[in-house]
Amino acid sequence: MLKHVFIVSLLLSWTSIFTQTKEETKNAILELKEFLSIPNNGLNRDDIKSNIKWLEDAFHKRGFKTQEVQTLSNPVLFAEKIISEKLPTVLFYMHMDGQAVDRSKWDQADPYIPVLKQHIENESWEEIAWSSIDLEINLDWRIFSRSASDDKMPIIAFLNAIDQTGEENLSCNIKVLLDSEEELGSPNLATAVKENLALLSANALIINDGPIHISGHPTLIFGCRGMTSFHLTVWGPVKPQHSGHYGNYAPNPALRLAQLLGSMKDEDGRVTIEGYYDGIHLDEKTKAILASVPDNPEKIHQLLQINTPEKVGANYQESLQYPSLNIRGLRSAWVGAQARTIVPDNAVAAVDIRLVPESDPDRLIGLVRKHIESKGYSILDTEPTKEQRLAHPRLVTMTARGGVLPFRTDLDAPIGKWLNTAIKNNYNEDPINIRIMGGTVPMAPFIKALEVPAVIVPMVNADNNQHSPNENVKLSYLVNAMKTFKAIFTTPLDKM
Repeated sequence: MLKHVFIVSLLLSWTSIFTQTKEETKNAILELKEFLSIPNNGLNRDDIKSNIKWLEDAFHKRGFKTQEVQTLSNPVLFAEKIISEKLPTVLFYMHMDGQAVDRSKWDQADPYIPVLKQHIENESWEEIAWSSIDLEINLDWRIFSRSASDDKMPIIAFLNAIDQTGEENLSCNIKVLLDSEEELGSPNLATAVKENLALLSANALIINDGPIHISGHPTLIFGCRGMTSFHLTVWGPVKPQHSGHYGNYAPNPALRLAQLLGSMKDEDGRVTIEGYYDGIHLDEKTKAILASVPDNPEKIHQLLQINTPEKVGANYQESLQYPSLNIRGLRSAWVGAQARTIVPDNAVAAVDIRLVPESDPDRLIGLVRKHIESKGYSILDTEPTKEQRLAHPRLVTMTARGGVLPFRTDLDAPIGKWLNTAIKNNYNEDPINIRIMGGTVPMAPFIKALEVPAVIVPMVNADNNQHSPNENVKLSYLVNAMKTFKAIFTTPLDKM
């Protein structure tokens, strides 16, 4: 007979004063399985309604009051447990929605039917029966399902940590906001927050989203980059032309686009557009904090299979402190077996800019436009007419999209000291403090409206495949997420 044992991942070997019984861990796993079985495509209102109903029942079971907060689209769910007016209040943000799925790309019949798997070799996984957890819970096993990591596991860890802590041990009042459109950029959240400031008022905001540091150590993230984007279309002849007849004569838009994009960065990857990095200064204290993050360049290079990184910053963390300029897609004519001997009629580039607090998106888009004009291009916002084609030697259409703003909380802020204390006291280890993460969470308008200090406390494994086929969460991270929540719930904080 198999023994009732826990096999703990080496990456998550840090210890805690909090422990879960096998029964508590099993309960959390089964509740996560049940929650994951509810489809949650943010574009499907019926999906969101089903998730809200399930969450209402789950929070009521824990003694929370709940109410739906209406928006211009999907409602969001608010829950609260007020212990005493004398205690500070902590607001937790998580999201219930997930991105759409392409079932054909998943290694299971249905991404909304959770599957338990164990690692075999290389990147191979073998499905195991759910009944296996009655005999053994191997913390290296993983649950594969849409939103397993992004963002349903933290919600289940939160609920089960409430069960395990007990109301009498809570050191704060608790409010929870469960977003239903995070994967769509939370377009209506800021307005809903402004209309419900009293309801959502709190002394601190904790965002539970995203993966912890790749080392597996407990992590606190004090900000995230924002994002804006634009498309460029460089125009050539009105129709594709025979390259024998008009090669060397008709301007090639693919080549011109390549030259234009190439002029925006130097060979080390730094943006050459004048003024692009203005306002950003990293003092020695900040550089020391960034250097203290235990990134492993060799492992990163192995993971990405690259030889040399760009040199925007002195290390990986420094590179995240600057706005990026990323070509995320290119298109012109045909390639491969369908390649044709033609001069293309146009070439298109999709570009995104990751923003930091010092970089205003409108200013950066304006600098890009100015740079393009300096290269002799006339910029349009629509496809050119015949008259425009004949009147201008170089034409480009530029369409920009509004984006998501960044946020950053001071690492020395009281909320940071409190969370560092909670982690250190309960894990006998200082957490990794990350000044700003590379990705984007649409929280800046929310934080600004509430005027509350915010920190991201991530919970899931870095190799979780979020947004991609075969999204998964490792069971050891579920266990440690519950421990982290209990550490936060029980560590006193002063009203900030």
